[in-house]
Amino acid sequence: MVQPSIPPAAASFLEFINASPTPFHAVHNASERLEGAGFQRIYEKDNWEKQLKEGGRYFFTRNQSSLIAFTIPKGWKEGAGLSIVATHTDSPCLRVRPVSKRSKAGYLQVGVETYGGGIWHSWFDRDLSLAGRVIVTDKNSTKFTSRLVNLKRPLLRIPTLAIHLDRTVNDNFKFNQETQFIPILGQVASQLNGPPVPETSDKNPVIGVAGSNVQTNHHASLIDLIAEDISVSPEEIHDFELCLYDVQPSQAGGINNEFIFSPRLDNLMSSFCAVEAMADSVSSDRAVPLEGNVNVIALFNHEEIGSVSTSGAESSLLPTLFHRLSPTPAAHAQSISRSFLVSADMGHAIHPSYMDSHEQVHRPEINGGLVVKTNAKQRYATDAVGTFLIRKLVENRGGRIQEFEVRNDMPCGSTVGPMLSKLGLRTVDVGMPMLSMHSIRETGGTKDVHERRSLLLVSTMSGRGRVIPALVAIATGVVSGVYIFQPLIIQERDKLVTLNQSPNATNNAPPNITSTISRPDSPPTEDASKPA
Repeated sequence: MVQPSIPPAAASFLEFINASPTPFHAVHNASERLEGAGFQRIYEKDNWEKQLKEGGRYFFTRNQSSLIAFTIPKGWKEGAGLSIVATHTDSPCLRVRPVSKRSKAGYLQVGVETYGGGIWHSWFDRDLSLAGRVIVTDKNSTKFTSRLVNLKRPLLRIPTLAIHLDRTVNDNFKFNQETQFIPILGQVASQLNGPPVPETSDKNPVIGVAGSNVQTNHHASLIDLIAEDISVSPEEIHDFELCLYDVQPSQAGGINNEFIFSPRLDNLMSSFCAVEAMADSVSSDRAVPLEGNVNVIALFNHEEIGSVSTSGAESSLLPTLFHRLSPTPAAHAQSISRSFLVSADMGHAIHPSYMDSHEQVHRPEINGGLVVKTNAKQRYATDAVGTFLIRKLVENRGGRIQEFEVRNDMPCGSTVGPMLSKLGLRTVDVGMPMLSMHSIRETGGTKDVHERRSLLLVSTMSGRGRVIPALVAIATGVVSGVYIFQPLIIQERDKLVTLNQSPNATNNAPPNITSTISRPDSPPTEDASKPA
């Protein structure tokens, strides 16, 4: 039987997500894609006035886990607006503890901490590996640098208890996240595919001040694996941040390959689409000249835990960009008032077995089009003006809009949209529908990726219908550079905004951020930002 083909955009996305088990890898891969499209890496510590030019393409990263890319249009002046798409790179996962060495009942175990609001029971009985960032000695200097690591093979497992020992498991599966959610790495007395491990060395966890050395905080066999993967000696490893992930690859599925079965759809699908739209908008033969607003994509970290960090949406990342492009108070205020932000995250598709969990007339379908998310309590930042703008943009390109609101008797999730809108930005929350959000394996739609790619490039039209390329709506799960129609959006928006100006935009410059730690967001030592 011939397997149904999948859209090229969906195939590219599968490659990206399989290569991006952590935010560090996602940002690294996004950086490579942008550099391949002609974007120049810049650094926050540098003087941008000497670097930024009309028609230029730039990006910078922070903490290797967040990224901002932007294009400077022709005729750009201070006070110009920013057309922004905001996504996030993180997903719920398990993270290795600083002191992870455990052993019990003859098993080597690895202590982990839950990150975000995962559906944790879905992590049981999965083949798990490790990936992340490792701090090592730089062989070419006296400095330290970071390396990306991805061990790629099944190493860990969180086994369930046999039904014979728990006859009620199918009635109510509950477990203690601290004591019954510890992955096993191997056996203490003997490793089936390796040399014996002395039981005295890894028998008990290191506790207290004795656990201050990475070599004693973790199993020696684990340190050896990491060292081998990145081609260093175990003694050269000084610390690391590692996440567990399911080694089963992301793939298309369903009778007609209409689905994507994958981890981390929330929200690497949006991040991939934002990067692809930005890269293609400047590299395609059909790309229109850069005019009008500054086009921006912002890939933030730590959305799943509140965004309060140096690399999250609550950080100085976006305010810093506004201030550096329009440093005077007047220009800064003008730029804010002329800007538009699309918060691109995933949405909840209607579930055939749990239809009552959706509001009865707000039931988005997978492969059914872009979802606009609203909430009267401002858990989403969408208002009527934002909905109108997005609807016109999508419908003018032949797309379809779906609406989502939660039931009154259920709590509502949130996104980076509300926290960024407080800058004074008109904001709309959009997404693409999916099932099993925050499970270790989620379900999205291949058509959702493919169809919106047709919106990426728009031919320049003459007269009042002229299109200004502004990546104001790269919807979650879609490759869609949605473009601002100058007379419809810019002029009409000015009229609408007079009814609802944003008085809370701040003119205060963000604090100057410096770092004493060498990292790839600063000019790196050679090979500092390359993965193994």
